[in-house]
Amino acid sequence: MSRYTFKLPDLGEGMVEAEIIEWHVAVGDSINEDSPLVDMMTDKANVEIPSPVTGKVVSRHGEPGDMVPVGTELVVIETTANVAPQKPAAAPVAPKAPPKKVKDGAPTGKRPLTSPAVRMLARKKGIDLANVPGTGAKGRISKEDLERYIASPPDGQAEARRSDVGRRSGADEVKVIGVRRMIAQRLSEAKRTIPHFSYVEEVDVTELEALRLDLNRRYEKSGVSLTYLAFVCMALIRALDDFPQCNATYDAERNVILRHRPVHVGIATQTPDGLKVPVVQHAEARDVWSLAREIQRVSGAARDGSATREMLTGSTITVTSLGRLGGIASTPVINMPEVAIIGVNKSVERPVVRNGAIVVRRVMNLSSSFDHRFVDGYDAAGLIQAVRVRLEQPALSFIAAP
Repeated sequence: MSRYTFKLPDLGEGMVEAEIIEWHVAVGDSINEDSPLVDMMTDKANVEIPSPVTGKVVSRHGEPGDMVPVGTELVVIETTANVAPQKPAAAPVAPKAPPKKVKDGAPTGKRPLTSPAVRMLARKKGIDLANVPGTGAKGRISKEDLERYIASPPDGQAEARRSDVGRRSGADEVKVIGVRRMIAQRLSEAKRTIPHFSYVEEVDVTELEALRLDLNRRYEKSGVSLTYLAFVCMALIRALDDFPQCNATYDAERNVILRHRPVHVGIATQTPDGLKVPVVQHAEARDVWSLAREIQRVSGAARDGSATREMLTGSTITVTSLGRLGGIASTPVINMPEVAIIGVNKSVERPVVRNGAIVVRRVMNLSSSFDHRFVDGYDAAGLIQAVRVRLEQPALSFIAAP
């Protein structure tokens, strides 16, 4: 018998620490090589770390929410084979000892099999996954299993919910960890350091809506549905040719603005564990169908937790949309280190005046924010007006200049 000490490795890009999001093992558990050991959150993405060996967990260090420096001892595994020691990283630093948390499955002693995204959703809903029947291999619980359980809980629990009336008391403590912690830090920094200014413009999308519906009908079998977001991205890409100062990022350490030639569009996406911004790389080289496919692919990966580090980094400008919840106007927060974010509000039919007559048109607002240190109001307005013209006359986004 021998003991293998596993320390937090460098998970990429010279990271110095990572946050423990969720343990997949407890002391006394047997674990196989390559089985999930722990989920860690770097400043870029959620990373599932597999066990490097087969054996029994004899000690475990740190709890969800702990920030762990590279080189810190995470687990000790007792194994029957002689295993080469882990390559050294930075010197270990003892983590703090936070209060212990009750893990789902504690009534049963067994930890349900599921993904980190499903586990986090269950926590938010206050559901013990030990009570949720899983339909996957070895009882693995899918998102659909959890949603089915939420919609139709067992009779006893449903009756208890129906009878739970009257006054409420107490409060739920929710530890700010993982993606939510990162969102809080980044948005706080963005609002603290960037002098935001917002610009809202009304766009008549009547012709665009007719084109969108016609194309979706004609190419229904393609499996791709064109949304406003794809057309907004297309119009934005074309408009940025004349406003390169808006397709930029600020390197604060070097005090340099990088005006990017490629357009890597970040797509702000709501996920079960918070807001993420997957990236459509080289959007300038895509047509509207390719944009729609890629937006669907990267946003889907962000929602189900399969997005890689590369899919969540490298954007040069971000587009955010609340879809049908988009309201009349909004003031989006810039995705640092970018200098602009384009917000899309919902489209509605409104009475408008055209040629002296009141007519019904479909109207949508663009609510965008800019970093006033590097983007002047004139340039911001010019960019949004250029986008507006291309949305009101969709053909302009598809016709090259002579």
